[in-house]
Amino acid sequence: MRLSSFRLLTLVVTAALFAACNKEKPTTAIITIQDESGAPIPEAYVKLYANPTLPEGDPSRLTQEKMTDAAGQASFDYTDFYKQGQAGFAVMDIVSFKDTMVGQGIIKILEEETNNETVTLVPVTP
Repeated sequence: MRLSSFRLLTLVVTAALFAACNKEKPTTAIITIQDESGAPIPEAYVKLYANPTLPEGDPSRLTQEKMTDAAGQASFDYTDFYKQGQAGFAVMDIVSFKDTMVGQGIIKILEEETNNETVTLVPVTP
């Protein structure tokens, strides 16, 4: 009886240790905005938003907006939206503009990874 109690205790402690080691990694999206020549565009507006064909829940909760930094990048953190064990995360639409230039794209955000996408802004013709 003592041996089976010891084995049970060992199993419980081992399971608790493995559960504590499974920490969630950040789920982020880094969007780089550039012009047609490939030069980064600082202070460009960037918006990520979900546009599902069959909405489940409120897709607007994933919408985030930022301005690019000096390197033409905007970083979006979706770590709090992802739950471990969830199958997949999101495909997001990207829209960006600065002055008379606009651009758009799509990014597939994979859970617990840093996801990168580049959007090229082009001049709007009247």
